[in-house]
Amino acid sequence: MAGHFEPSTSVPGGAAIALDEIELSILRSLTVQLLELIGPGEQPADAADDPLAELFTDGPTEPPSDPALARLFPDAYSAPGEREDRAAREASAEFRRYTENELRTRKREDGLAVVHALDALRPDGSGAAVLTLAPEESRRWLGTLNDLRLTLGSRLDVGDEDTADELYRLPDEDPRKPLVMAYLWLGGLQETLVETLLP
Repeated sequence: MAGHFEPSTSVPGGAAIALDEIELSILRSLTVQLLELIGPGEQPADAADDPLAELFTDGPTEPPSDPALARLFPDAYSAPGEREDRAAREASAEFRRYTENELRTRKREDGLAVVHALDALRPDGSGAAVLTLAPEESRRWLGTLNDLRLTLGSRLDVGDEDTADELYRLPDEDPRKPLVMAYLWLGGLQETLVETLLP
């Protein structure tokens, strides 16, 4: 079970993984940084106190300027870096206005669920802890693992297979190497977690 998710033997349809203290620390730190990046979004103070007002609060209409946030909250009618015509820009702005706040909230809730699950773990005498997820928790973890990979991929400027291959061959002294290793590790976690959800 070390290093990857497997079907849980104790929770029907669930997943389990053994994580050592370093893995727990890295995963928690990355998730907390993701939560800080996502932030609360554009929200008037009075909307935060009233759930109904929050539901009807308009979101932003412009894409984020941070490339990582632009990957997490992409335009609906064009690919990143693609030049849009006026109609596509207007449609993207309208779509973003009504969806980004909700998407931001869901990403934040998924990330918080990951942090809370990690905080509840207690390593045993060997320094490892077994995390067991129910199917719904697995879906939240998948969302956060995907967001973490998108963010790291953006920071590493991973765009195509050639770029990815180049990053995999970085020398150990390259300052990007720890991010690449985290990116690959998260990919393995994501892949094995998906496999536990397949029938």
